[in-house]
Amino acid sequence: MALSTQLHVVTGKGGTGKTTVAAALAMSLAGEGKKVLLCEVEGRQGIAQLFDVPPLPYEERKIAVGLGGGEVYALAIDPEAALLEYLAMYYRLGRAGKALERFGIIDFATTIAPGARDVLLTGKVYEAACRRDGKDFTYDAVIMDAPPTGRITRFLNVNSEVAGLAKVGPIRRQADSIMQMMRSAQTRVHIVTVLEEMPVQETIDGISEMTSERLPIGHVILNLVRPSLLSVGSSDALESGSVKPAAVGKSLNKMSLESSAATALIAGGDAHLERQRLQDGQREILDECAQPLVELPSLSDGIDLGALFELAEKLEPLA
Repeated sequence: MALSTQLHVVTGKGGTGKTTVAAALAMSLAGEGKKVLLCEVEGRQGIAQLFDVPPLPYEERKIAVGLGGGEVYALAIDPEAALLEYLAMYYRLGRAGKALERFGIIDFATTIAPGARDVLLTGKVYEAACRRDGKDFTYDAVIMDAPPTGRITRFLNVNSEVAGLAKVGPIRRQADSIMQMMRSAQTRVHIVTVLEEMPVQETIDGISEMTSERLPIGHVILNLVRPSLLSVGSSDALESGSVKPAAVGKSLNKMSLESSAATALIAGGDAHLERQRLQDGQREILDECAQPLVELPSLSDGIDLGALFELAEKLEPLA
């Protein structure tokens, strides 16, 4: 019997769009009729902004319905609320926990033992992923919008984080259970990147670190991929240098446009080709990592619910 439901952890270098990808993946799974929980752990309320809903409280709330009838619930995990819940669950503190909050004990605890904060955040995801309604899991899938790639291995590897904090007891047992889930066949860590040198290098480093810690890597998601705007013939002509300003100027005149724009137009075409070459080069580097790749296009009109549906179709291989 599976320990938990399907867990998708979505990470990526800051600015690569990991929150958008996590939300689109939730819509993709809901499109298959699944009930999905989308969690965020960084306190940015990025999910609420994407779905244009009020800021999320520390409770599971339905925020969208997929084309296939599935439902997307969302949860913003707050470490203070998670700690109070943890104290009530394992130590039966009840009102005493609220008193500790007033005295600032929560800030004190997570400051002197930073690893405890990650255990609380991942512990809430663990609880949601393992929760059952009768024989079935409450959710068909849980998606975590996780910290950036540079911190993801440490964040997920809660055993090492609590090694000096707790050798025995409920904290240690919970950390062991979390690690069992993180390394299970039900879990996949997806890395979001853009086809630029620094994010790609961070992706490669992240794959290496997670592999060494036996964390199960899923797909590498190439986000904001720019399509080629030129035909093969136009690209070949620009690369060979056979496109001349005079000839372009005549074509512009025929369309009642200024022929003086010809030089700038050719320069723009050359710059576009160079960007495409750089993008293709970074894709080749990622091809060598032997991880499955999924490409998401750059959407010129921004991200709204309609855009999430469009991206969701591209993420069906992850479902």
